[in-house]
Amino acid sequence: MTPHPILDIGEQLGLRKDELIPYGQYKAKVSLDVLARLADRPRGRYVLVTAINPTPLGEGKTTTAVGLVMGLCRLGQRAVVNLRQPSLGPVFGLKGGGAGGGRACIVPMEEMNLHLTGDSHAVQSAHNLLSAFVDNHLFHGNTLELDPGQITWPRAVSVSDRSLRHVRVIGKNGEEREARFVLTEASEVMAILALATSLADLRARLGRIVVGVARDGRPVTADDLHCAGAMAALLKNALCPNLLQTVEGTPALVHAGPFGNIAHGNSSVLADLLALRCAGYVVTESGFASELGAEKFFNIKCRVSGLTPDAAVIVVTLRALKFYGGGGEVKSGQPLPAGLTGPNRDALVRGFANLEQHLANVQAHGVPSVVAVNAFDQDSDDELRWVCEQAEKSGATSAVVTTHFRDGGKGSETLAQAVMTACRKPNRFTQLYDVAWPIKQKIDTIATRMYGASGVSYGAQAEQDIERATRWGFHRLPICMAKTPLSLSHDPALKGRPSGFTVPITELRVLAGAGFLTAVCSGIELLPGLPKHPSGEHIDLDPETGEIVGLS
Repeated sequence: MTPHPILDIGEQLGLRKDELIPYGQYKAKVSLDVLARLADRPRGRYVLVTAINPTPLGEGKTTTAVGLVMGLCRLGQRAVVNLRQPSLGPVFGLKGGGAGGGRACIVPMEEMNLHLTGDSHAVQSAHNLLSAFVDNHLFHGNTLELDPGQITWPRAVSVSDRSLRHVRVIGKNGEEREARFVLTEASEVMAILALATSLADLRARLGRIVVGVARDGRPVTADDLHCAGAMAALLKNALCPNLLQTVEGTPALVHAGPFGNIAHGNSSVLADLLALRCAGYVVTESGFASELGAEKFFNIKCRVSGLTPDAAVIVVTLRALKFYGGGGEVKSGQPLPAGLTGPNRDALVRGFANLEQHLANVQAHGVPSVVAVNAFDQDSDDELRWVCEQAEKSGATSAVVTTHFRDGGKGSETLAQAVMTACRKPNRFTQLYDVAWPIKQKIDTIATRMYGASGVSYGAQAEQDIERATRWGFHRLPICMAKTPLSLSHDPALKGRPSGFTVPITELRVLAGAGFLTAVCSGIELLPGLPKHPSGEHIDLDPETGEIVGLS
């Protein structure tokens, strides 16, 4: 498919040519001036796409979001999909690209997966500029009395390099201190980019970043170091959402890329605010499953934006349910076992419990839910019907089969109709907790309600961190949980719908600029490593055509 000129895609959303900043023929940034021009226009319907817990197979959450929007457009609706930009870490690591697949993807796919318009590079540059300012302040006398042993601000890198998780920095007169790197998409600056509502808000949030602790116990910020202004200058253009398109020529906004397991996992507030003034339906996607990305969407992103979601879609596959029901293991380079691909009602019934928890998670926030069963050619019609019937018995507004990967928008028309119906249902949206609650009460509520845990334990470092955050006045911030996406629990080995487990919190990080506290579960790394055979091994450049190959 040859993409349409990006100015034509903008016209579908009612955007003027002077409100688009083209980056070549097929992508552009959208000026924030659009928000003022369309301020009086009614907002469209707001739909979240989430999923059950991921497996090595993938459930097709991104393809479903893309397919749904194409289906809505085929039904005569003005619709746009809002996605995060993929991280170079997974692109060259374990997961590969994040632009969708089959007949439900974003184009140009290679550019979306790689540099796009340079937003991630701007985030990394701004982040590391602050790191340089911290060390420069220490070098030139340290008038703020910053304690070198309590510097909390890391450095950032875009690729998965486990050797940078723990490093030593050599300062003035040869003094050394421990430091670390985080993945750019897990950085506080990326979180700020995704949550900022304006240039003024961006600048203010950057200034509130806490870089460490002074010797008298007070927090030291980016504003204290006089660095926030320069960071804002680096991020000025990055704050504008990026306009692309689907393979069927419908609009797509791609902006920001925070991870769902170690950050808040959602695309930008600004992209959603803009899209809701331009389209009748806005479909956005949160990272990983409902207990991670969706929970943070409801309790962090929606608090910032003030937006109320009209419906949520939960993506599931038969083979994923069978995986969680003990139907077989997935081994790299080996064919899938028949217990996952063929009829296996016993495993399907056992694995359905995982979907039940995710339905309960959405229901806990009062949002109508639609279960989208992403079907494959070998799937049994009888099993597909059974899942849909059981999902509706478990509280879903409706449950439908979708074939967008194979059939594009045509394969999502039934899903689109179901979502339109769900959006007209009574909406009792509510947040899971009150930010005024004590920190532990908020963490405990997430763990017990969203994960099914029996309780939470706190290590010595976490106890100290909670006391300090409270003393500094940050106890009224929402919670961003950092835990494995491979289980409802903190333990990736606990599959299905585990119970009776205790979630161990090892530390609590203050992200004052982002506006939340990150509670870190045991075993979580903020800088992933590469697998034995990373996806980057298969990516190359055709020297004759200049085309990128092997990127999916």
